[in-house]
Amino acid sequence: MELKIVGAGVGRTGTTSLKAALEQLTGGRCYHMFEVFANPESVSIWHAAVRGEQVDWDVLLDGYDTAVDWPVSAFWPELANAYPDAYVLLSSRATPEAWWASMEKTIIPIMTSDLPPEAEEMLAHRAMVTELFERRFTPDWREPHAAMAAYERHNERVRQGVPPERLIDWQPGDGWEPICARLGLPVPGEPFPHVNDTAEFQANMEARVAGGS
Repeated sequence: MELKIVGAGVGRTGTTSLKAALEQLTGGRCYHMFEVFANPESVSIWHAAVRGEQVDWDVLLDGYDTAVDWPVSAFWPELANAYPDAYVLLSSRATPEAWWASMEKTIIPIMTSDLPPEAEEMLAHRAMVTELFERRFTPDWREPHAAMAAYERHNERVRQGVPPERLIDWQPGDGWEPICARLGLPVPGEPFPHVNDTAEFQANMEARVAGGS
């Protein structure tokens, strides 16, 4: 199975809602950071990719026909080359400030808070994501201005690097239409999914930490 959509949007740009929407539209599975949590053996593979080692994308993403969110979005050039028929979907917020406001309430606390030693899977996961941020986003990802500048550079690189006919430039308020138009699919009658807001994210992460995984 080859990817139909490569998600280039970083985390906290509506990627969980996109996962739900894409699975509804395509009838297939969408890879997301949730899949890394659910398959802890994949953390070492992603860590190898972060370090520049060769990864077999077909094996890693076997069974999925779309992919969004980190860590996928950090490797959008490689994945776009590996799947030349896939659309590249750039999800973004209206402003870098809106993106950072979400980041500092969700991902930043999880990445910087203390974890118990027994939370081995979470510690390994966080080590991979930390190195991913430092190598493929910005070493100063904890600092608001540096992170927002990296976010803008990332988005501009996607917009400049992907041919217009292959790019889906999408924000959460855009709903179904831009995606359905590219895929040649009818627009569903129900509202676009809206999941994993700040409160839901925090609750999910607290549960993972409490469970030691």
